[in-house]
Amino acid sequence: MKAVILNKTKDIAIVDDFLIEEYLGPNDVRIAVKHVGICGSDVHYYEEGKIGPYIITEPMVLGHEASGIVIEVGKQVTHLVVGDRVCMEPGIPDFTSKASRLGMYNLDPNVRFWATPPIHGCLRESVVHPASLTFKVPDSVSLEEAAMVEPMAIGIYAATKAQIKPGDIALVLGAGTIGIVTTLAVLAGGCSKVIVSDIQQPKLDLIRSIAPVKTVNITKNDLADIVAHETNGWGVDIVFEASGNKKAFSTIFHYVCPGGKVVIIGIPSEPALFDVPAAQAKEAITIPIFRYANMYPKTLALLESGKVDLKPCISRRFPFSKAIEAFELAAKHQPDIVKIQIYL
Repeated sequence: MKAVILNKTKDIAIVDDFLIEEYLGPNDVRIAVKHVGICGSDVHYYEEGKIGPYIITEPMVLGHEASGIVIEVGKQVTHLVVGDRVCMEPGIPDFTSKASRLGMYNLDPNVRFWATPPIHGCLRESVVHPASLTFKVPDSVSLEEAAMVEPMAIGIYAATKAQIKPGDIALVLGAGTIGIVTTLAVLAGGCSKVIVSDIQQPKLDLIRSIAPVKTVNITKNDLADIVAHETNGWGVDIVFEASGNKKAFSTIFHYVCPGGKVVIIGIPSEPALFDVPAAQAKEAITIPIFRYANMYPKTLALLESGKVDLKPCISRRFPFSKAIEAFELAAKHQPDIVKIQIYL
């Protein structure tokens, strides 16, 4: 089938006859892929050829943020039919593992995640996927927005794990895709005030245009001073680290209030140092998260409600035939680009 493949570092190609052997099981569906977002991990594989222990050693199809239309269903599938508009959760766990049985399938060591070597991604004409990880999209939600459910689920998961209380004040470090969806999620979760920081003004301008937030460009303003001013010197109830920037971790506990929470979403490219005494002095509750679990239904319900609008986050759209151009643009890391999507 037609597919976008990464051969090695900065060697990406569109091929017409890439062979992927996939067989439709009784609990699977086959989906014609329609929209795929380019994630930061896709760009990292494109630029570096690896992420940690996951190394590109043979051609791999990219992409894991997707939506599409069901074109075939397995014999035992009852909740989906041909023609349904769907989005797909890209991590396939071992459903019999202890982690899965405990409800933590995102932590299953043997999870097979799209576009993580050696598992092919979804930037191709069609995919076969477990029906249990395939979700019908409400009529009011476009397939473009449905392809944003994957990153949005991370924000919803972070907000859920933080156990937000109505009226909480939050700080989100980073205004990239994950920072923006986290901001939208914590506002929907009940926070009365959200401060968002970044070094790129266009991203801060975007989040301020779609959500009632206080933005801070840390190249121009002292974040600690702003936090102190906005909280009467007490500190925020919850810090959400969504940048993955190694430097951010060294001061992360400076902004949280005594007894507050720090939720770690961003993944630094190498180990980062915490200020342990600062964390101890505040008895800060530290909550690292990894992807998400059981968040797609909540995310779709939130989109259907109209309380969250993800359309402004889609900065550019490219047809499948210009996928290489799309990745080249994504690799430039322009400050005015949040999410690039490829459509088939």
